[in-house]
Amino acid sequence: MKSTEILVRPILTEKANAQQEKLRRYAFKVDTRANKLEIKKAIEQFYGITVVDVNTIIVPSKARSRSTKAGLIVGRKPGYKKALVTVAEGESIDLYSNI
Repeated sequence: MKSTEILVRPILTEKANAQQEKLRRYAFKVDTRANKLEIKKAIEQFYGITVVDVNTIIVPSKARSRSTKAGLIVGRKPGYKKALVTVAEGESIDLYSNI
């Protein structure tokens, strides 16, 4: 699997930003087939930093419904895999540089 296929996108939320500042931990949405070693290698190659630790979480799918003129529409949001990556002391990732 290529490193561009493994990393889907960074997760930019208030909780993720707080962890970036305090714990040097960054959140990424990753391919569900990727393991921790592949994720570590992909981030080190893509961003040029040293990764200390990788934690993975499989986020389950959720049921969603909304009311419309036609009636109630029921569906599901897809599940995904999230990786929490801790970088070495003194290093950081600039996620906002290419926006």
